[in-house]
Amino acid sequence: MNVLFIILAIIAAIVVVLLLAAAFSKSDYAVEREIIIKKPVAQVFGYVRYLKNMDDYNKWVMVDPIMQKDYKGEDGAEGFAYAWDSDNKGGRGEQVIKKIEEDKRIDVQITFIKPFAGISDSYMITEPTMDNNTTVKWGFASKMPYPMNAMMLFMDMGEMLGKDLTISLQNLKQIIEKQP
Repeated sequence: MNVLFIILAIIAAIVVVLLLAAAFSKSDYAVEREIIIKKPVAQVFGYVRYLKNMDDYNKWVMVDPIMQKDYKGEDGAEGFAYAWDSDNKGGRGEQVIKKIEEDKRIDVQITFIKPFAGISDSYMITEPTMDNNTTVKWGFASKMPYPMNAMMLFMDMGEMLGKDLTISLQNLKQIIEKQP
């Protein structure tokens, strides 16, 4: 009986420590990556503004080529919604274009339903370089609710998400630079 009590006490102590750590841990995070694409801003923005084009370059979409997708509204316009449902690693959720600044920026709100519920704000910024190329910046910002934010003590969200953003931006670069 003493052994069982000791095991339960240790488990309870670990839970209390994690809950306390979560109470004092940050809950928000932001990640941004960028790449230079050797095409003019109008051409690059004209491609990234369409969420359906993510099928060709977004690493997260590409993990499940047979995921179910549903669209509402006009792609490339404010209010367009792109929903997905994947049996594999893609999860389920929806992204909605919230704001577009022509040839400059697109803001998207992403609502994740599974495997974890959450809301993220995402953006893509296109900026001209001095040699008529384009810098593309892609970023995410979100919050993890208490006590899930304790995971941020053990995970580097910048590193985890940053790798996938970098791969997706490299895919985007290859696609756009092949265009005439």
